[in-house]
Formats: sequence, structure tokens, C-alpha cells
Amino acid sequence: MNAPDLKPKEQYEANKLAKRLRRLVGQAIGDFQMIGPGDRVMVCLSGGKDSYALLDVLMSLRAHAPIDFELIAVNLDQRHPGFPEHVLPEYLRALGIPFHIEVQDTYSVVKRVIPEGKTMCGLCSRLRRGVLYRLAGELGATKIALGHHRDDILETFFLNLFFASKLKAMPPKLVSDDGRHIVIRPLAYVHERDLAEYAELKQFPIIPCDLCGSQATLQRKQMKELMRDWEKRFPGRVDSIFRAMQDVRPSHLMDRGLFDFAGIAPTGEPRADGDKAFDPEEYLQRIAPSE
Repeated sequence: MNAPDLKPKEQYEANKLAKRLRRLVGQAIGDFQMIGPGDRVMVCLSGGKDSYALLDVLMSLRAHAPIDFELIAVNLDQRHPGFPEHVLPEYLRALGIPFHIEVQDTYSVVKRVIPEGKTMCGLCSRLRRGVLYRLAGELGATKIALGHHRDDILETFFLNLFFASKLKAMPPKLVSDDGRHIVIRPLAYVHERDLAEYAELKQFPIIPCDLCGSQATLQRKQMKELMRDWEKRFPGRVDSIFRAMQDVRPSHLMDRGLFDFAGIAPTGEPRADGDKAFDPEEYLQRIAPSE
């Protein structure tokens, strides 16, 4: 990656960052089978750092991927006051990528329905989702790519844990409730700090969101501050939690819908999900530094 006015050492670090992003996105795509031959991927571009980086990395991977797939960038212009309508079309034309700008005045709907001071994200997200699903059908997209990253996934996990009493986060891949659309999150393994650095290096024309981003009391911001504090006081703890989300043992939780506790009976045969007297030593060593 060639960024302007960088010294040799800075250029070296910038290239390392670009390679790391491509590796992590490629790994997520492979682990969860996000993109296959012949797919037409609709990349949702908001004008924020995450979606810019997503499009940039997917374009780079497409150029070197062993499979053939298409990309089309889509932006939903929600009619925010002061929204710079020219920025994204100019940027996408310069890239030479197919794109579509959809104009839907969801901003005024949210402002009219949600009382002042209340969180707007829930309704805003539902309105956007409905429009994007419709567009995916009209544009012939087989996959809808969103720019949520590792930190978004963890913040959602903590939000559900603390405020909804659920062990639930953002999945890296999901099917819509009507069974018609596949949504993917190729940035699932990527740290937000890497995306912020990448956006600065690439000088993306960032468009701030003055709807949800301006809400100082947003619970998601509280989760972000919690994670930042943990990273500072207990380095590695947040990473450990993220790894734990990829190694779930229903037999050692309490959800009767996921595990048949009532049907447990001694059979005299070894069970992979049976209780062990001692946890493996490598597990104890791994968590020791965080405690």
C-alpha cells in the first residue's frame, strides 16, 4: 500500500497493516464460507471508516482470489441534513466499481417517531435493513456484506449480556428471517483500531453520521468504554472473551433448549461433552495472565 508522504519505516508498517487486514478478512471469509464462485456481493457503504475499508479490502482480495465474484457498492442516502451527496458517487466512480445510491428519507421517520433523547439505533437499523434487503433482490445480489468488525461483535455481546440477559452477539454470517438473503461480516476478525489507522493512511473521505453517532448516552458507547478500560487494565482479556465466543460448550451452560439436561443418564461410555475432573493445563496457563 502506497500512502502519500510516508517515511520508509512508516511505509513498511502501512504495508504490514494492509497485509494483516487482507489476511484476517480472507480468513473470516474462508472460515465461514462467506463468498463462493459466482457470488454477487452487495457491499453496504455508509461513508464511515469501516465500510470504506471493507470495500477496499474486498476489491484487493477479488483481484487475487482463486474464485471469481462480483462487487457492487450500495449507499443508502437517509436524507440527513447536510449530507454531502457528491462524496460517495465521486469516490466510487474514481474506483471504477459498479454502485447504486438509494435515496430513502428514513431520517425524518426516525426523528418523528423516536422522542428526543431516546436511542434511535433500533428503528434506524430496522428501516435500513428493510431497504437493503429489497435492494439486494432488485440488484441480483447473492450476499450482503456489512462493515461490522470484531469490536462491534464484542460490544453487541456485552449489550445482550448486561441489558437483555442473553448470550448473543453479531454472527459473522446469517440468513434473513424470510430465508431470502445471506448477510456476511467479513471484518469479523478485524480490530477497530486497525481500521481507524487504515482509514487515516488511505485518506478515505469519511462522512460522519449525525443520527446515532451524536447520542452521548448510547449504551454501546458504554460497552466501548468498558472494553477500552479492560484492555488498559487487563491486556488480553477482551481477546480471550472473543476467543471464548468461538468455543462454546452448551453442556456446561444452562440453556435447556441447547442441551438435553433432563435426558442425561450414566451409560458407562465416555462422552466428549462429559465433565472432566481437571481442566487441561494449557487452559489454566492461558487465562492466568489475565487474572
